[in-house]
Amino acid sequence: MKTAHTRPVWDDVTTATADWWQDEGADAEVIVVGAGVAGLSVALELARAGKQVQVVEREGIGAGETLRTSAHLASALDDRFSALARYHGEAGARLAAASHAAAIDWIAALVARSDSDCGFRRVPGYLFSCTQDVEDLRRECRAAEAAGLQVGLQAEGIAAVPALGPVLRFDDQARVDIGPYLLALARQARDAGVRFVRGDVTAIEGGGRPRVACRDGRAWHAGAVVAATNVPEHETGATWLKQAAYRTYVVAGRAPAHGIPDALYWDDGDPYHYVRLRMPPGMDADEVEVIVGGGDHKTGQDDDPDVYARLQEWANARFPSITRYTHAWSGQILEPDDGLAFIGADPDNENVYLVSGDSGNGLTHGTLAALLLTDLVLGRDNPWAALYAPGRHRLLSAGNWLRENANAALQYRDWLASVPADALAGLARGSGRVIRCGVHQVAVYRSGDGMLHAHNARCTHMGCVVRWSSEEKSWDCPCHGSRFKATSGAILNGPASEPLAPFDLPQQEIERDAGTSE
Repeated sequence: MKTAHTRPVWDDVTTATADWWQDEGADAEVIVVGAGVAGLSVALELARAGKQVQVVEREGIGAGETLRTSAHLASALDDRFSALARYHGEAGARLAAASHAAAIDWIAALVARSDSDCGFRRVPGYLFSCTQDVEDLRRECRAAEAAGLQVGLQAEGIAAVPALGPVLRFDDQARVDIGPYLLALARQARDAGVRFVRGDVTAIEGGGRPRVACRDGRAWHAGAVVAATNVPEHETGATWLKQAAYRTYVVAGRAPAHGIPDALYWDDGDPYHYVRLRMPPGMDADEVEVIVGGGDHKTGQDDDPDVYARLQEWANARFPSITRYTHAWSGQILEPDDGLAFIGADPDNENVYLVSGDSGNGLTHGTLAALLLTDLVLGRDNPWAALYAPGRHRLLSAGNWLRENANAALQYRDWLASVPADALAGLARGSGRVIRCGVHQVAVYRSGDGMLHAHNARCTHMGCVVRWSSEEKSWDCPCHGSRFKATSGAILNGPASEPLAPFDLPQQEIERDAGTSE
């Protein structure tokens, strides 16, 4: 089966919010960089607390990773409570569960105040074992119960989807349609007085009055700055060595209504899979949309052009009522070494606060950031502060830290690769290749019109050589996950704060390529 549209199912909110943006910003009590779910939630909560807030964003609302989510809302966290209790202790696991439950409640309250239900529903969540190992499920059940969740083992499974085998049922999980939800969130932020300013932020400098600077020379000061850009793009060592970037993939298909119970589904595989249902307005009442995700791999590594087909095969084996697939897309997930996001004060920049490390639970991590960071900015105590502190180090997760950083270091071997420039002769349209020109590694993309677009292949973050992603048609850094547009070299994902530098191909290579392509 093939997908019809390689894009998310969610409605883009750019047009609906196009006239909100100002070109001229100003100093503010709080500046929030980033207009995804984290940035908007933090901005709204601070505005409700009486702060003058300015949101700065280079593209548009949800233009980063938020609109690429599958929009699970779970307090049953992806990294499992048996692991979270090991890294953070049982008390920490309880705080993690409680904070994500509070985030779901905050979302429910916002939806109740909006003029749309945003597709929000409270549903159960089901965890199942790839090997149908009941003992593994029992261990996780005990850990989740100790963390305070309402959970129970159903050894007989779910009658409507018998292929899953035994499952753990988690009560009081939820789902939401992120397009209308993000629009409702943004409207409430605007109505609370939040100012929206267009700007490509290139620097955040801490201090008594921290400074935010844009690529075009504009700059503002604030009492506090919140970097809510998925991964920090300013100079800070707080997080990038403690989290790894992964691509995750999603397909959406149609199935008969009522054939699959409305719930969240997760398996315990590595990489793992996740499923939810959706009933968008206007859909035939006899159908339901099934959103299936998984197939994760490290960004810039293990390029797999068949990943969407494999996701469909996985789904068909477990949910055989899916009849056709309509959409496919991918997103960027940041995996912290100890399973929880980094939310709190930047230890390297005074009066700067971070939100990063979604760990597959970006909507709830981004939402609880609003509650936590508002308390920190206002000087109030918060019971979650130490758990999510960006400067934390957990000794028991050191193995994950060593493994991921050793993997990143290994990728620098690409500097030794030697692909001759004449390899451009076989470069198909819509494809990219890294070649060597003298001492330089050069990222070359041939666009649909046959033109070559060349950039220095050196990632502007830490100098790793970027690689071509056949799935996303982008240049991806295999070390720390920065991503760049194929034609312009512009930043798609940090931590890089500068685009790839243009590269002038030697004239003889251009002539040779032109002769070959004629």
